[in-house]
Amino acid sequence: MNGKIYDVAVIGSGPAGLTAAIYTTRGAASTVILAGESWGGQLMLTTQVDNFPGFPDGVMGPSLMEKMKAQAVRFGAEFVPQNVTSVDFSSHPFKLTTTDGTTVEAHTVIVATGAETKWLGVSGEKELIGRGISSCAPCDAPFFKEKEVVVIGGGDSAMEEALVLTKYATKVTIIHRRSEFRASKIMQNKVLNSPKISVIWDSEVVKIVGEQKLEKVIIKNNKTNQETEIKTDGMFVAIGHNPSTQIFKDILNMDEKGYIIPSTKYKVLSTKYSTMTNIEGVFVSGDVHDHTYKQAITAAGYGCMAAMDALNYLVDNKSSKPVV
Repeated sequence: MNGKIYDVAVIGSGPAGLTAAIYTTRGAASTVILAGESWGGQLMLTTQVDNFPGFPDGVMGPSLMEKMKAQAVRFGAEFVPQNVTSVDFSSHPFKLTTTDGTTVEAHTVIVATGAETKWLGVSGEKELIGRGISSCAPCDAPFFKEKEVVVIGGGDSAMEEALVLTKYATKVTIIHRRSEFRASKIMQNKVLNSPKISVIWDSEVVKIVGEQKLEKVIIKNNKTNQETEIKTDGMFVAIGHNPSTQIFKDILNMDEKGYIIPSTKYKVLSTKYSTMTNIEGVFVSGDVHDHTYKQAITAAGYGCMAAMDALNYLVDNKSSKPVV
């Protein structure tokens, strides 16, 4: 990078980050993507994606991310597969330090670090993610048509997953470690009144079994310690997400769960920047601030918004070439 000061530094390389880079480079802003050593976001762990517009026959998650990356690079974005270990937003240009100790400077920053699914962490789980194990029913439910599945969790997200799955699966079993759900009463009522949904209380998954695909889960009753084997075609983990915001702690405003909160107080030349954070010139996009939708297409949309805000900010502050 040789001491270059970029117009835009994008931290993250999922749909939000790569879409943002496509827009900023198309807007004539020099852009570096600090992609991370494991780049591509959660779609790199998925198989067939059928709900991303433009792919009528579906597309494999990693293939979709490769295409997004190629598009951003085609327009001039520099792709750096390094993690950002620290940030300095106290002065301009902003300074970002990467894993190898390199300092990257930029006039604006788009934070698109995403959120990571909370997995169970039990034996057999990691190997079967994408082979019967998922964390997104809206994404993968159609693959389980006329099959039996289990959902792990007890909050609103688990209820939503279960209800989506009832449109396809013949039977949905929710496994919850407590004796009552923590979900809202409205969501609980919908689930408990569904003829397709049953609940196993006071239990948790202790082992997952399968060779090329998920075959069964072993659960343990937390009160009796008795273990039971459940054959299933799919398992949906819905115990929450962890936003990847550790390096921004005490720098960017966050909610109680660690999601970055956009600020609407900044107005430059009468333009309102809906994706700007509490630090002027630092924008946020994607799952790192969205704990409602958490879809690839919404993340991409947020990436577009943050990029357009950053481009307008650069022009308003005469830190970049005019937007084209």
